[in-house]
Amino acid sequence: MQALTDLYAYLLQTSSDPKIWLSQVFVVVLFTVLCNFVLMRFIDATEKVVANTKSLWDDALLDAARIPVRLFVWTIGLTVAAKVLDNATQSSLLELWPEVRSMSYIVIVAMFFTRFIRFAETNLIDEQRCAAPMDKTTATAIGKLLRLSVVITAFLVALQTLGYSISGVLAFGGVGGVAVGFAAKDLLANFFGGLMLYLDKPFSVGDWVRSPDRDIEGTVEDIGWRLTRIRTFDKRPLYIPNSMFSSIIVENPSRMAHRRIYENIGIRYEDAHVLHAVVNDVRAMLKSHPDIAQQQTQIVHFNAYAASHLEFMVYVFTTTTDWLQFHAIKEDVLTRIMAIVNQHGAQFAYPTQTLHIANEVGLAQLQHAQPPT
Repeated sequence: MQALTDLYAYLLQTSSDPKIWLSQVFVVVLFTVLCNFVLMRFIDATEKVVANTKSLWDDALLDAARIPVRLFVWTIGLTVAAKVLDNATQSSLLELWPEVRSMSYIVIVAMFFTRFIRFAETNLIDEQRCAAPMDKTTATAIGKLLRLSVVITAFLVALQTLGYSISGVLAFGGVGGVAVGFAAKDLLANFFGGLMLYLDKPFSVGDWVRSPDRDIEGTVEDIGWRLTRIRTFDKRPLYIPNSMFSSIIVENPSRMAHRRIYENIGIRYEDAHVLHAVVNDVRAMLKSHPDIAQQQTQIVHFNAYAASHLEFMVYVFTTTTDWLQFHAIKEDVLTRIMAIVNQHGAQFAYPTQTLHIANEVGLAQLQHAQPPT
């Protein structure tokens, strides 16, 4: 401690000799670099110690502190160097340094909190770091609100530091807010639309959504304060203003409890004698199928006399909602139905017509029966 005191006293010695004050500035820069090196090694060592802990906050705290700590050390070092230069040169430019230093501290503190919020948000939605990860949409919304609060607070503190009255700024904001509201009503509508999306949560990032009102269908990639980005299945991005979601119907297939298999299957009229057995075997097959939801509605019944076939309906639900797995299950069900139909010697029907042609005797009788013209 005594050595540091002696070093600080040496640095503050007033001298117009360039050799002396240049050596003082060099010592300040060298000491600043050494302090940065030591602090970074300390943070690295601390990260290794807390790597095995289950807490998410210490990781976010250390990651957030890296750059602000460097900037803080350099700000202190430049403050001492500016003090040395001011004692040696009496430059008028250095008179602005106190305000610059105060603004630097405000920016560094604001940077630290915004980085901490961002890293904490990342850790809270990471499944490998958190046993019960937070919903990504909720974490993003809370993170944006907190970062916006930090920026606004830092801005007001900076104005107060520069000598401006915060009360006057707030009063101007209240009066000017009305004019801004009228001028930017669409922007505000989108902002509050985004807020409602975060609160109501009709969909989240990663959900498959579509709207029967508009030509909108795809996967949600990002929910911003003004726009929501949806990636269509042909990989085109859709940028939709948030205010639109308050006036359209949005369907979220990603939150389906089950997926439905609904088919009308027809066999020939010639196979009517085995229709009952086919329907019973299909019903039994679906009752024992491991991927069919047994607690949901199951309908397998003879349904209609069609123009060229006898029709029975298959109406069941799968246990999965995954799109690819659903089609694999549906393929398996339809293949088993085909095997059951073939097993009973029946065939699937296709559109046919029967044309009856009279023989020669009947044609002659028909001609004699016609009255003379």
